[in-house]
Amino acid sequence: MREFLLNNGPVLAWAIAAFHALILALSLLGYRRSKKPLFLLLSLLCFGLCYDALIQALGASLGEGSALTGLSRFRYVFHGALIPLLFPICAYALDFKKPWKLAVWALTVVVIALGIAEGFATVMVPERTAGILRLASNKDATPGWATGVSYLLAFGTIIPVILAGIAVWIKQKTPLLLLAGLLMFVFAALGPATGNLDLNFLITMFGEVFLALFFLLYARRKAKKSE
Repeated sequence: MREFLLNNGPVLAWAIAAFHALILALSLLGYRRSKKPLFLLLSLLCFGLCYDALIQALGASLGEGSALTGLSRFRYVFHGALIPLLFPICAYALDFKKPWKLAVWALTVVVIALGIAEGFATVMVPERTAGILRLASNKDATPGWATGVSYLLAFGTIIPVILAGIAVWIKQKTPLLLLAGLLMFVFAALGPATGNLDLNFLITMFGEVFLALFFLLYARRKAKKSE
């Protein structure tokens, strides 16, 4: 598997970007038909995931320079701004009442502000892995608070999805939301667990594929149930 990833990095990044573009289009279509917030939130999330994969696919072609630097900066900013939308996705999935939804949105706005600030504060360094040229975060040079926010975005957002997924499975009799969060968590941990820390960014992208796919399947199911 390691050799496969090392030899096909750019192709996989292009394929993942195309997949997220497809899920984005299907989510927008679902929102147009149903006007359900879950589809709109998923559309925004998929836009960020598609952009992230696309910039990594383009990295080697762009080469090191101002173009890749600027596009990569937005990659971090979009990540910080859009990943917190996992919080309201959980709230809508669990059918929170209005006061609780407002509280979740207030928390989301705070985390988005922190995420955007982290995106601008991250110090980026060129890194070539599996044929992909990307600007990775320099943990030593990036401010400590920004690194902390990065960990919050990575783990503090996916754990609520897993917990909400368990509750949804119990109440709504579907494991789709749980599969979205659980598979994302598993793939994020797979790189370090298998000693492939250098490929963790690429392995995690497969987790994002499952996250988007099962979110879409869940949103469709929920919209159909409410008809």
